[in-house]
Amino acid sequence: MQTMNGLEWTFDTIAEKYGKFRPGYPEELYKAIFEYAGTDKPESALEVGIGSGQATLPFLRAGSRVTAVEYGENFSNICREKFGEYPGFSVITGKFEDVPLPENAFDLAYSATAFHWVPEEVGYPKLSGILKSGGVFARFANRPFRDKGNPALSDALERLYSEYYYRHYSDRKPKPQTGFGEEQAEAIARIPEKYGFTDIRHFLFHRTRTFGPREYAELLDTYSDHIALPDEIRLPFYEKITEAIEQHGGTFTVYDTIDLELARKP
Repeated sequence: MQTMNGLEWTFDTIAEKYGKFRPGYPEELYKAIFEYAGTDKPESALEVGIGSGQATLPFLRAGSRVTAVEYGENFSNICREKFGEYPGFSVITGKFEDVPLPENAFDLAYSATAFHWVPEEVGYPKLSGILKSGGVFARFANRPFRDKGNPALSDALERLYSEYYYRHYSDRKPKPQTGFGEEQAEAIARIPEKYGFTDIRHFLFHRTRTFGPREYAELLDTYSDHIALPDEIRLPFYEKITEAIEQHGGTFTVYDTIDLELARKP
């Protein structure tokens, strides 16, 4: 699977904003993980890429001991403060690929909209080493789809992306939005099989979120490729997006698909 090494640094520069505008995950997703694991409380859990902790609390509330590995120092500090009341919680600052972790130590490893940063050929063998026999890896992510109920606004945004975003990222080409579905989830779910994992399953969940013009611009500023735009491009780009939303109804609806892939170490 493709990784996006080179932009990892961007998230830690907007840690507070990330925590405010990036969404959590539906209750049904955690229910599916616990049912698959066969317990309502995995004793020891590892989170790969905690960010500002959008996915963490359900595991802590269940009583799991959670060790998080997080590349960003700001995110690490935010989470130490955020979850300090849970004695079983700890954060290691560093890349998952580089951090030494004990072998056969975890009942569950999970990663929320983060594992795409880890090279497949490194990440899955490392997971296999640190999980106990029968241990579970849960990989999940939020896949936002731009407002498909407002085609005039979508067209206006496409023009702005051509004028600003693709002018900067000249090696990238505009692609039609196709959404995220069963085929993509199945492909991700099958990756662990190459590394000896079994009992492969996947699930899809859906929701919508609605933003005002300024809120949507701030949401965009939590995505690595947008954060990395130079200010002389990024700021007028966001201003034009805000104006477009104001001119086409005043709100922007994001259609989220959340995919969950589950695999078990034999």
